[in-house]
Amino acid sequence: MKTPHVSHQRPEDENLGVGANMAYGLQHVLTMYGGIVAVPLIIGQAAGLSPADIGLLIAASLFAGGLATLLQTLGVPFFGCQLPLVQGVSFAGVATMVAIVSSGGEGGFQSVLGAVMAASLIGLLITPVFSKITKFFPPLVTGIVITTIGLTLMPVAARWAMGGNSHAPDFGSMQNIGLAAVTLLLVLVLSKIGSSTISRLSILLAMVIGTLIAVVCGMADFSSVTQGPMFGFPTPFHFGMPTFHVAAILSMCIVIMVTLVETSADILAVGEIIGTKVDSKRLGNGLRADMLSSLFAPILGSFTQSAFAQNVGLVAVTGIKSRYVVATGGIFLVILGLLPFMGRVIAAVPTSVLGGAGIVLFGTVAASGIRTLSKVDYRNNVNLIIVATSIGFGMIPIAAPNFYDHFPSWFATIFHSGISSSAIMAILLNLAFNHFTTGNSDQQSVFAAADERTLRFRDLAALREGDYFSEGKLRDCDGNEVPVIEPDDHDHGHGAPKAQAKSSEHV
Repeated sequence: MKTPHVSHQRPEDENLGVGANMAYGLQHVLTMYGGIVAVPLIIGQAAGLSPADIGLLIAASLFAGGLATLLQTLGVPFFGCQLPLVQGVSFAGVATMVAIVSSGGEGGFQSVLGAVMAASLIGLLITPVFSKITKFFPPLVTGIVITTIGLTLMPVAARWAMGGNSHAPDFGSMQNIGLAAVTLLLVLVLSKIGSSTISRLSILLAMVIGTLIAVVCGMADFSSVTQGPMFGFPTPFHFGMPTFHVAAILSMCIVIMVTLVETSADILAVGEIIGTKVDSKRLGNGLRADMLSSLFAPILGSFTQSAFAQNVGLVAVTGIKSRYVVATGGIFLVILGLLPFMGRVIAAVPTSVLGGAGIVLFGTVAASGIRTLSKVDYRNNVNLIIVATSIGFGMIPIAAPNFYDHFPSWFATIFHSGISSSAIMAILLNLAFNHFTTGNSDQQSVFAAADERTLRFRDLAALREGDYFSEGKLRDCDGNEVPVIEPDDHDHGHGAPKAQAKSSEHV
């Protein structure tokens, strides 16, 4: 007899239709737009590029990010994890790239492009090593990393809420923070009283309404939207041919290692959030897509590509798990890269509006991590100290941004990211305490939670009305001792010695 075919569709393979894909995809673009344009702005200014060239850098980053997102979400053989992850320019390399363009005699901006290409090629070659580490990412480790991602992003949301530009005269003004607060309130209200569709689009709708309020209050400036070309295709090697310098390449290799760790964490995090299986093969495909995108991005004038953590938060807060939604967002990014006019429209959204939405988004990431950590077994082990140390270590760069200023540059590059700090610490401590158990003390650590005091139902069923304990012995209502036998082999030491009733009567 023929067995009926049963479809086991992965949650990320659900297609919501063109309209929903466009609406939710645009929401993803709005969420990460500020982050994706910040890196080319910072590096372009450090390199002394003209405003027109910086504009081309931004367009190239949008275009490259869109192509990388399509590769990651849709996938081709050996490339792409097929998960709802938005790709864009990684923040991990900003400090290193600024240092390269600022150093004399190292090729300047062309040296940055060459270093990114060479380091990404090395990263592509070593991805098989990283794709084999999924067994070292149990809920203990992934929960720590997801929580730290959310906590690490909170200062970004706070700066956005204050206005974004710390040198602006109105930075931190009540007007900016008030606009962020109104946007946050709109997100909460729309999430509470709206239908399921409105609730899922609450971030996007709150941003639109917040922007309209900003226009009425004179806090949004759309005058620059009409300035500049309507259409422009990124020109390959517009900024010159890449140059390759050993020192620059080595420093970028450290950035690539950090990117691989963070991307691994993001892939595993989004897999955990949407409830789908991520094995070593899938992780490897995702890392290879990252490295391939980073290898070709400098040709267009962009930099290292990686998954955006804030969009992981958007997946968590909306519950929209479809990778086709994010792929539609990738198409929007490609279009924005070709249409600087549309990019300028989105760029006119006040930063304070982004800040109000960011508080919810980034907080949701941390909450997802806490939910994952609730699955961890803390009894008779030292998992609690692993969580405490790893999250604390990851918070150092947030609490004290100058903490690593006097460390070697390679060390500071790695640990200046709270995400990579906590990820590395969590992996090492998990290995030290839970895998390499040789040398572990047989005495309980002060951080180890003991087994809860539990009794089996069958033991309670053997008790009768009036039974009581006295001087370590179980007695019945007449004061006669009730025999207590030691656990037999089938008990495997679980639970306390059991009381045996004198009668076979069932309770």
